[in-house]
Formats: sequence, C-alpha cells, structure tokens
Amino acid sequence: MTTASPHAHGVHFGRTDVQNVGMGVGIVLIVVGILGFIPGITTQYNSLAIVGPNSTALFLGIFQVSILLNVVQALIGTLGLVMSRNNPMGARNFLMGFGLLYIVLSVYSLIVGVGSMANFLSMNVMGAWGFLILGVAMLCAGWLMSRHLADDTNTR
Repeated sequence: MTTASPHAHGVHFGRTDVQNVGMGVGIVLIVVGILGFIPGITTQYNSLAIVGPNSTALFLGIFQVSILLNVVQALIGTLGLVMSRNNPMGARNFLMGFGLLYIVLSVYSLIVGVGSMANFLSMNVMGAWGFLILGVAMLCAGWLMSRHLADDTNTR
C-alpha cells in the first residue's frame, strides 16, 4: 500500500521523480567534485593546477581536471541538491538550466581546443564529451520528468 495517490505521476518518498533525479545528479556532482581532490582517484595529482590547460591531473585517469573545475562541480551539485529538495520546479530548472550550461561549456571547450589558454576549466576532449553527454541527459531528464507537473499540482 502506498501513500501516493493513484493519479500522481511518479511520487516517491514525498518527492516527484524530477526531484529525486535532480537530487541524485546533485549528489553525484558533489561526490565527483570532492573525489577530484583525492590522489589515486585523480592521477598525476601533483600537476593539479588552479585553472587553465596546464593542469594535467586526470580524474579516473580519463578526465582532465583543475581545482576550479572540481570546486565548480561541487558547487553546482550543492545548488542542485538545494533546488531539488522541496520544489519540483526547482529540480526541473536545475536539470534543464545546468544541463544547458554543461552543453555550452563542452562546445566551448571543443571549439577553443585543449591546449588553449581560453580552456580555463582544464577540460580535455574526453571531459568535453562527458560534459556534453551529461548536459543532454540532464536537459532530457528535466523536460521528460516535468511534463506532468502541472497535472500533479492541479489534482492534489
């Protein structure tokens, strides 16, 4: 027996699906931001720079990271957790807004090139493609999971 009404679209633990996904993405981004500072998980840790393409540290041995990128990931994750916690529209806005930001950052990184000083986040090609995939997934999740929000709020 559940406490969610039969007409509710994806209400679990008192939160909507879009909130649960927004909080999950936020938690993952916080964890990734923190893990980027741990030697061993981040290879070539001695070359971790504050900003720019000179940082050759690699998260999981694949994704080039810098101190700025790790901090930004953790901050975006924290913001996502806060935005998603109590409000389905906040979760939707987090997923779609920051999904779009990740897409823009990935395209920017691919355009300016890995070795360019304009690559201020220190992203390599794998990081840019990772951001693109994450951004598209966040954008799609925000849109797909919030289609019924108006129906849910009108029938409660």
